Amino acid sequence: MSAFDSFKSLAWAMFLGFRRDRGALFFTVLFPLMFLVIFGGVFGHQTTSKVKVMEVGRSSILDQAVARDPAGLGKILKVTAASDRAAALRKVEKGDTDAAVEQRGGELVVHYSAADQVKSGTVRGLMDSIVQSASGRPPAFRMTAQQVEDDSLTAIQFFTPSLLGWALASAGVFGASQTLVTWRTKGILRRLQLSPAPIPTVFAARVAVSLAVALVQFALFVLVAQLPVFGLKLGHSWWMAIPMVMAGVLAFLSIGMVIGAWAKTQETAQAVTQLIVLPMAFLGGSFFPLDSAPAWMRTLSYIFPLRYLNEGMLNVMGRGLGPMSALPQIGVLLGVALAGALLATRLFRWDAV
Repeated sequence: MSAFDSFKSLAWAMFLGFRRDRGALFFTVLFPLMFLVIFGGVFGHQTTSKVKVMEVGRSSILDQAVARDPAGLGKILKVTAASDRAAALRKVEKGDTDAAVEQRGGELVVHYSAADQVKSGTVRGLMDSIVQSASGRPPAFRMTAQQVEDDSLTAIQFFTPSLLGWALASAGVFGASQTLVTWRTKGILRRLQLSPAPIPTVFAARVAVSLAVALVQFALFVLVAQLPVFGLKLGHSWWMAIPMVMAGVLAFLSIGMVIGAWAKTQETAQAVTQLIVLPMAFLGGSFFPLDSAPAWMRTLSYIFPLRYLNEGMLNVMGRGLGPMSALPQIGVLLGVALAGALLATRLFRWDAV
């Protein structure tokens, strides 16, 4: 039997074993999908209430309005000074701020994103009222609204990639660690070592099954989130999320392999996996946007590979950024996968000791 035939047979046998395991099917596919339905149904059409505006240069119209009524405007408007126009527009494009305004003579130009119709309408209405109050008769000023690249976020655009990332991380780390410890404690590894199938083929089959399951998860999440009740709108480069998913699966499988290679029992592997996966889910930005988190939490999040998977998928699926925006995150995930594979190789042992 050739190596490829061995690979096909092993991959198919592992897939059938996974399909027959109802518990694995539920916790790998249906359980994370249930979170998407719950979060999407509850928060799917909600947006933030306070308007955040970046003031590019000096705008006497806006400055005078804030000076006249600092308490009233302060409840609904937060103004931040910006000296770099291009950087301010990028923040609007990424959804980090709601609008960027600049004054050109008697014209107040409002740069906004139209993805969130409620917020964009609030921004334009608020700026128009400020201009009207400053104009007098005849109008001395006017407002012009200019739409930037559409990638501000609704809740479903955030929850779809972030909950998918959590599902992939959980399945990858738990699956790899438990499989490796179970195979070792039950003597399966030693029997595989003596079988005609090369060991790299065995592990390649396990990776292939994990990648196939992850792509099914991705398809289910996208299909459910695009139902009218949720209303996910994919960016033009959404397809770039597919290599993101594959790189993420490799990274989390490698972490699971490190745990499985080190742990002596299933109980130890489960405990260590929980200690890694649960903090990573919260600090990786799966359940809430990290933009609103404290500075220490945002800094700590860079340790966890889930942040890079969530951020990369969010950029191409929700924010509408181009395919190149995902390359740095893919690079980090592949680096984690390589480092984890090397460490797992160093810690690997055939028998339980």
